[in-house]
Amino acid sequence: MLKIGVLGAGHLGKIHLKCLAGLDKYNLVGFYDPNEQTSVRVAEEFNIKRFDSVQQLIEAVDVVDIVTPTVSHFECASESLRKARHVFIEKPIVATPDQARELIELAKEAGVKVQVGHVERFNPAFLAARPLIMQPMFIETHRLAVFNPRGTDVPVVLDLMIHDIDIVLSVVNSEVKKISASGVAIVSDTHDIANARIEFVNGCVANLTASRISMKNMRKSRFFQRDAYIAVDFLKKDIEVVRMKDIREEPENQLAMVIDLGEGKGKKELILQKPEILPNNAIMTELESFANAIQLNVPPPVTIYDGFRALDVAYRILEKIAG
Repeated sequence: MLKIGVLGAGHLGKIHLKCLAGLDKYNLVGFYDPNEQTSVRVAEEFNIKRFDSVQQLIEAVDVVDIVTPTVSHFECASESLRKARHVFIEKPIVATPDQARELIELAKEAGVKVQVGHVERFNPAFLAARPLIMQPMFIETHRLAVFNPRGTDVPVVLDLMIHDIDIVLSVVNSEVKKISASGVAIVSDTHDIANARIEFVNGCVANLTASRISMKNMRKSRFFQRDAYIAVDFLKKDIEVVRMKDIREEPENQLAMVIDLGEGKGKKELILQKPEILPNNAIMTELESFANAIQLNVPPPVTIYDGFRALDVAYRILEKIAG
């Protein structure tokens, strides 16, 4: 079993503690949080050891799970890597692309595994849809949230949109060619609404919208490719696939959806599919996948470079918004 400790026992940190306690690949050694009241309460709730410092926790474990505020990610991760500890680090990987580059070098020197917590990669709807997404040429994403003061210390691009940036980069096998973006601050000191258009070298275009002052929550992505339209609802954990099939005769089903292409180009039948979705706990799945990567000595599903690339594109979007 891998000895693991958690840095940060806030809202998400407690979720990680609960998930780790239920995974037999890990031995949950304890946690550290700088808030004394939080530490006492969490230690009692989970009946686990609370460490007195980051350094003490790092010394006691094989794996460090970093669930602290983003501003402290680099310090916690770099210290862990210098001690040759494997590191799971929540998104965004660190505060700036330069810090991410430095972290990549530290990880290479340490020869350990690093996984970034882009949890939507493990959403059951996306896991079911991913094998069907082959070569999308247009992608549209909407990530809307009801206002919550937690997270408003960073722009909505780093708070919400970065989830979809990572998803888009994971399915488009091409480099970014051009970025256009706009955003506005409504109730906080940073952008609360943002829209970005990412153009790739292979011709794919992604249009991303994020808002944290909406009337309702929405987390939807639509992938358009030559043979199919794939809609993924990350919130409702549902997917819908529409495929087109060439037909020579009218289908027997009178309710079938048929498109006449005109001018002797034939007809196509639209076929709606609802692939099976296997329920899971996405955070537990990603933490388990990291243990597998360590034990099998294979790359993690979301690498340190993936985390850097998503952050780098996010910063390029922020630069466009700033003008």
